[in-house]
Amino acid sequence: MASQRLQIAVAGAGIGGLAAAAGLAQAGHRVVLFDRFKTPAPLGAGLVIQPVGQAVLSRLGAFEAAVGGANRIWRLLGHSAEAGRRVLDVTYDAPGAPRFGMALHRSVLFDSLLVCAQEAGAVLMPGHEVASAMYGWVEMRDGRREGPFDLIVDACGAGSPLSALRARPLGYGALWGTVRWPEDTDLERGELRQVYRHASRMIGVLPLGRQGAVTTTPRRDDSKTAAIFWSLRNDEYARWSEAGVAAWQDEASALWPGFAPFADQITAPEQMVMARYSHGTLRQPHGRGIVHIGDAAHRASPQLGQGANMALLDAWALVCALRDAAGDMDHAIRLLSAARRRHVAAYQWISRVLTPLYQSDSPALPKLRDRVLFPISQIPAAQELLTRLVCGDLLPPLRHLE
Repeated sequence: MASQRLQIAVAGAGIGGLAAAAGLAQAGHRVVLFDRFKTPAPLGAGLVIQPVGQAVLSRLGAFEAAVGGANRIWRLLGHSAEAGRRVLDVTYDAPGAPRFGMALHRSVLFDSLLVCAQEAGAVLMPGHEVASAMYGWVEMRDGRREGPFDLIVDACGAGSPLSALRARPLGYGALWGTVRWPEDTDLERGELRQVYRHASRMIGVLPLGRQGAVTTTPRRDDSKTAAIFWSLRNDEYARWSEAGVAAWQDEASALWPGFAPFADQITAPEQMVMARYSHGTLRQPHGRGIVHIGDAAHRASPQLGQGANMALLDAWALVCALRDAAGDMDHAIRLLSAARRRHVAAYQWISRVLTPLYQSDSPALPKLRDRVLFPISQIPAAQELLTRLVCGDLLPPLRHLE
């Protein structure tokens, strides 16, 4: 039980917001979770929860439900479309005890965390679109005000109206879709596979578990699914959509014939959602009575697969900081900032460096990636470093907080 019962508002029922609401309510605080949708629902396709994120789910009591609807992957494997040679090969289970990536549809993770939050006593307030927050009060887009609160947690994501972060848009985004796992494929379900043409095209297949909430009974055709993605310049999306699905299927299958059984399931452009990315970090992810977590505090490209994991870590760090500060709000915020600063900064920097190697118009960087960096990455010491990078614990993610 918390040493002091605080009144806490959480803005945004995404991954970070749900995790924060669950953890804070479990710690004994009174939590009100505001979300703009009348029926809260996940946004986006598949994702990978790395070992650091899995540890947070375990502490919240959401791991078993999430992993029950997920697919485990042990390897990230990428090939060059031109030469057909490996240019990416990272495993989870070396060194140490076996680790894996939890690949799942966002709906499974969303439902697992929502159940935890509600069972812990968090009060969900749908249809409340937060517009501003000041001095402990939260104001909605329609003029309603709620409060006062001892703390406001901004988990509104990349478009947060509460965050001063002005991120730099990246030139490339990606089309994402969810399809059934085809019977006529030779791909392994324990591997995330990618194929590249230079750095201007990237095709990927992420094997997922079921599609839909964990509380529903899976149909025979949705127990094995896949998230597919196609790298695309932001200014190419309109042209891609107008050209039609058949033109894209021909191009993708020519680059990677093994992708055809997945691409053939897409019959309309609307089945592929365009995700646009940006890069930036709030210099000070907190203010008077407010803390920003997840994409409201820091944004990066998805190259390292750490977005949802960072939000989970931020949420758990907040829970631990309030516990250790024994009711001293200013001290809690300082603890939270110190615990996450180095880990976030390191992964932001690495993401900034790696992104142009995989998503850019550069003719030179893909050659550097394939002919220099990949051979170096296969040295045992480098493999260990990459494993820790992907798992999320290259640096202690919470430092002194646990």
